[in-house]
Amino acid sequence: MKEQIIYGTVFLILLIIFLYFDFKNDLLKDSSTAIKKPYSYSRVQLAWWTLIILSSFISIVIVKNKIPELDPSTLILIGISSATIATGRLIDVSDQKDLTINRYQNNGRKGLLLDIISDQSGASIHRLQTVLFNLTFGIWMIITVLNNLNDCSIDVSKIIPIIQNNNLILLGLSSATYAALKIPENSSTKNSILQPENVKDESKEDNTIKG
Repeated sequence: MKEQIIYGTVFLILLIIFLYFDFKNDLLKDSSTAIKKPYSYSRVQLAWWTLIILSSFISIVIVKNKIPELDPSTLILIGISSATIATGRLIDVSDQKDLTINRYQNNGRKGLLLDIISDQSGASIHRLQTVLFNLTFGIWMIITVLNNLNDCSIDVSKIIPIIQNNNLILLGLSSATYAALKIPENSSTKNSILQPENVKDESKEDNTIKG
C-alpha cells in the first residue's frame, strides 16, 4: 500500500508540473494563431509516456533505493513518441511556411479529447485508434508497475514491464499512420488563387465593359 501511495504521489506531482507548464507556456498545445490553441496529439502522447515511465522510474528509486536499468522496449517506446512529435513538428513548420494554407489548427480549441482525435474533417478513426492503443498500454503499464512494486521477489529492472516486439510494432504503426495522414491534413483547406466569386465578378465587369 505504501508503494502505491508513493507512485500516486510522484505521478500527481509530475502531472501538476506538466499542467503548470502547459498553462504558462502551452506545453501540450499545437502551433496555432488561435487565442485558445488546440491540444497537439503528438505532444500529449509524448507527455503521457514520459509521465508514466518517469513516475515508475522515480518510484522504484524511492521504494527500492536502487536505480533500475530500463529495458530496450521502454526506450523504443519513448523513441516512437519522440519520432512522432518530431515528424508532426516538421509538417507543421512546412504548412506554416505555405501562405496559401489555412491551417485548421487555427480554428481554436474544442477540448482535449476532440483536439487530439480530430483532423480538418473532424474526429478521425486513425487518430482515435492511436489514442486508444496508447491509453490501453499506458494503463496496463501503470497497473503492472503498481503490482510489481509490492513484490519483493522481482528484480528492480523488471518492475517496469517489457513490451513485446509485436506490441511495439503495433504502437509504431499507429504513430506512423498518424504521421502519414497528417501530411495532407491541411491540403484541402488551401486558398485557391481565384475564388468562384471573383470569377463571377470579373465576368460581370467584362460584360459591363463590352456593353
